[in-house]
Order: sequence, then C-alpha cells, then structure tokens
Amino acid sequence: MTTKDLTGGSATDSDATQTQVGQEGGAHSNFPPFDAGTFPSQLVWFAIAFGFLYWYLAKRGLPQLGAVIEGRKARIAGDLDEATAMQQKADAAAAAHEKTLADARAKAQSLAQSARDAAAADAQAKRQALEDELAAKLTDAEREIAKTRADAMANVAEVARDAAGAIVERLGGRPADPSSIAAAVRSVGSLSGAA
Repeated sequence: MTTKDLTGGSATDSDATQTQVGQEGGAHSNFPPFDAGTFPSQLVWFAIAFGFLYWYLAKRGLPQLGAVIEGRKARIAGDLDEATAMQQKADAAAAAHEKTLADARAKAQSLAQSARDAAAADAQAKRQALEDELAAKLTDAEREIAKTRADAMANVAEVARDAAGAIVERLGGRPADPSSIAAAVRSVGSLSGAA
C-alpha cells in the first residue's frame, strides 16, 4: 500500500474500513449497563448476587471472622492474665529478695556488733591486765626506791660523819671527837627532816 492509498481515499473507503473492524455504520447504542431496556434483568441479577453474597457472609465469612476475633480476644485475655500472674510472681520474688537482704543485713550487723563487743572485751581485759602488771611493777619500784632511799639515808649519816670528821681534821689539824660529830650530824638531820 502506498502513501497515496492511505491518504487519498473516498468516503466509500472509510465506510469499508469501518465495516471491516466490526462497526456498523449507523446509530450508536448505549453502554449496556446504562441501557434502560436491560434494567429489570440487571436488578434481578443484582438481587441474586447480593442475596448470595449476604448468605455466604452470614453463614461462612462472618462466623469465621467472629471466631478469629474471639480467638484473639481470648488469647489477649490469656496473655494479660499470664502477664499479671508473672508480675505478681516477680513482685513476690522481689519482696522475698528484699526480705532476704534485710535479714542478711541484720545478721551481718549483729555479727559485726558481736565481733566489736568481743574485741572491746578482749581489749579491756588486756588493758586491765597490763594496768595490773604496771601497778605491780610501780609498787615494786616504789618499794625499791624507798629501800634505796633508806639505805642512802643511813649511809648519808655515816658519810656525813666521815666527811665532817675529815673536814675538822684537815682544818684543825687534829682528829675530831666522834661523839660531837655524831651529835652535829643528828642535829642537821633533824633540821633537814623538819624542813
């Protein structure tokens, strides 16, 4: 087919083309659902389809859907009950744990107090024993000091007599009378004892 054949054509050629594709060359008919002549049959089939759909949903679809919804509700309620029970168990376990910790703390404090009391009693006993030992040593030391002082005082009189005799002999050139030296030492001893 040439370009001339495609573009140049007569009116009869266009009718022929329309006839070839299956269109009639006359008045156009309406779209079938909008055709007023088919309304009664359409309404009957609509009622049948709607009735069947209603029956199917009422007998099959909605009960199954209701069963699924009820199953979900029951499962959710069961899960909530289980969660509540677990929460109660957890609360009870936490309370038991807290009680155990409190008991352990109280026991530890009691043991620590007992240990402190025992250590304090032991320290007190050791301190008392040490104080008693030190008091005994102090008493012994005071006795020794008193004895040494008495011995020294006894020796002081003798040393004083010897010293006084040596001084008088050196100053006077002759030996001193022992009885007068003893009387002089006693008089000085009584003066120093009074002081």
